[in-house]
Amino acid sequence: MENSSRPTSGARSDNRHRAGPRRHRAGIGPPAGIGLDGSPAAGLPGRAGTRRAALSHRLLASATDPTGADAADDDHAGADEARQRSARRRRLTLTGLALTAVLSAVMLVVTLVTWPPDEPAARDMTSAERDRLAVMRVTNQRDLRAGLHVTIGTGTNRTDLLGWVDWARQLVYVDVGGPGAGALRGLAQASPAVLVSRPDPTAVPAPAMPPLIPPVDGWRIPAEQRLTPLLTMIFALSAERPDPADDLSGRWVGRDRRNGEDVDILEAAPPGTGAAGTTRYWLDSAGRLHRLETTVAALGRVTVHLNRADRPTLRPVDALGGRPGLPRALTTAERDRWLHLPARLRAAGGAAVTLTVPASADANLRGTGWLSWTSGTAYLGVTDLDSPDSPRTLVRRDRTGVTRIDASASDDQAGPPPLPPPATGWRAGAHRTDALDPLVARALRAARGGGPTGNPHRVRGDNLAGTVVDVVEVGTGAGRTRYWIDRSGLLRRLELPSKAGAWAQLDLTPGRVPSLTRPTKAR
Repeated sequence: MENSSRPTSGARSDNRHRAGPRRHRAGIGPPAGIGLDGSPAAGLPGRAGTRRAALSHRLLASATDPTGADAADDDHAGADEARQRSARRRRLTLTGLALTAVLSAVMLVVTLVTWPPDEPAARDMTSAERDRLAVMRVTNQRDLRAGLHVTIGTGTNRTDLLGWVDWARQLVYVDVGGPGAGALRGLAQASPAVLVSRPDPTAVPAPAMPPLIPPVDGWRIPAEQRLTPLLTMIFALSAERPDPADDLSGRWVGRDRRNGEDVDILEAAPPGTGAAGTTRYWLDSAGRLHRLETTVAALGRVTVHLNRADRPTLRPVDALGGRPGLPRALTTAERDRWLHLPARLRAAGGAAVTLTVPASADANLRGTGWLSWTSGTAYLGVTDLDSPDSPRTLVRRDRTGVTRIDASASDDQAGPPPLPPPATGWRAGAHRTDALDPLVARALRAARGGGPTGNPHRVRGDNLAGTVVDVVEVGTGAGRTRYWIDRSGLLRRLELPSKAGAWAQLDLTPGRVPSLTRPTKAR
């Protein structure tokens, strides 16, 4: 009985069959599940059984219809191509949107950075601003020097002046460049009295700072003087006393930053007589000028930039009197050399000479030759830098006066005058080389009698061609004359100012000189 109550294994197996449909060994439902028995396919759309049933129908269709497979392939190819086109469109759309977003962000940043801030409208200057403008010129005088960059014009007419201004010693030293520099291209130095230049037509158009130690030769008074009003205005930017603040009127027009300083832009009357019209000044809180914009006669609109930190010591060229010294009375040894100068010159007999006479814009003379203190005679060959194609002029001076003759075409204009001097053809009278006559006359007179008259004082010590000299200046009613005397008591250079304001030089090398035959006839 016990055995009849236990279910047999067959019974267990029947119970398992009744518990649910048996799974197919391939892992899919029974044949009815895939519709092979003629009944509708069971299950939800998207299930594995459904996909496989669809696949079976397609396979059967392709087996019975040879064209069915190709049509299905064409349908799939068209669907794939459509999907690819759609994907490309989406990618292009997304790329365009990304680029638009990036460009919008960049434009927003640029706009925010460069958008000018709102500034107060222009107004009348306050009393404090008038006071700063009133002391501006005194501040320049107190600071002595500044770096200088002047811009004249624009484009192909632009001219740049790059260098320094020394208000204390009244000197401007610049390199003139830019496409509009023209004949002024090269170096230039100026005092309030005169402008001298050293032309360099081969220089590159781009401006550059000039050498701190300027070249010693090649300086002349330029024929083109259009920079003179500008230089007058620059020198007028300094004064020993403040301007009356109550007499100043103008406007505050804005703020800026220059050379690391916050500045106010003030609009007022132009400085000095070299400028005209409205002038703008960029002034910091201490009344220091950093920039100036104004209109200059014959030049137009001009911008001046000042670098207050660039302040080297400048050295004037010889045509402007050379470097300044500390004038003082002569020592005992210097006075002894001065008193014995005429006797020493007569004992030396004579000297070979070279002369440089920047007389005017139309007469920049250069010459070589000899002078004899024994006979009181000078013989020179002189050229004019402003007339390079003209023949050299031979000049002779003696106790009877000055005569001249044009040299022959075969004459070497770079060397000393021909020997012996021409016997005939000498003429007296006015000539373009007249500017050198006072210099030669003063050199010959130094050996006569008691020597130069006047009260001498030492200007400075100097060096000429490796020789140590004392520069002694004598002032008379005829003007100033400087004698460069070496420690042996001989004259090495003679200087005096020309009518144009530049200094002329006659350099001497004492020694034997050739026989200077007197012309047989002078007319």
